[in-house]
Amino acid sequence: MFVDPFTSLHTALSLIAIVVGIPVIADLVAGRVRALPTTLFLITAILTSVTGYGFPFHRLLPSHIVGAIALVVLALVLIARYGYRLAGAWRGVYAIGMVISHYLLIFVLIAQLFGKVPALNALAPTQSEPPFAIAQGIALLVFVVLGVLASRRFRPAIPAAA
Repeated sequence: MFVDPFTSLHTALSLIAIVVGIPVIADLVAGRVRALPTTLFLITAILTSVTGYGFPFHRLLPSHIVGAIALVVLALVLIARYGYRLAGAWRGVYAIGMVISHYLLIFVLIAQLFGKVPALNALAPTQSEPPFAIAQGIALLVFVVLGVLASRRFRPAIPAAA
C-alpha cells in the first residue's frame, strides 16, 4: 500500500504532536512547563492543522472544521504564552488551550483509527455506532479531567527568554 509523501508528512506531524503532547500535558498537570517539548508540540500541532487543508476537497468537511477550531485554539495559546507571558487569566487560557489542542488531535486519531483499521471499522463503519461514540466519549472525559487539573495546577515561572 503506497502512501504519498504529503500524506506521510501530515501523518508524521500528527503522530509527533500526539506523542510529544503527552508529557507536555503531564507537565501542565504537574504545574510546570519545559520549553523544548512544548515548542515541538506547538509547531507540530500547528503544522498538522495547516497541512490538513492541503488535501484535495470539493466541499467543507468535518476535518476542516476541526482544523479551524484547532488553529484558533493554538493562536490563543501562542498569544497567552508569548504575548501575555501567562499573566493573569492568560495562564488558564494557555493551560486549557493546550489540553484542547491535544484533545483535538486525539479526536481525529480516533476517527482515523475507526475509519482505517479493519477491526475497528467493522465495529463502527459509519462512525455513528456505539463503539465509536464510547471511544470518543472516554477521550472527551479524560481530557475534561486533564483540563480541569491543568487549569488548577499550572502555575509556572516562565524564564524571560522562553
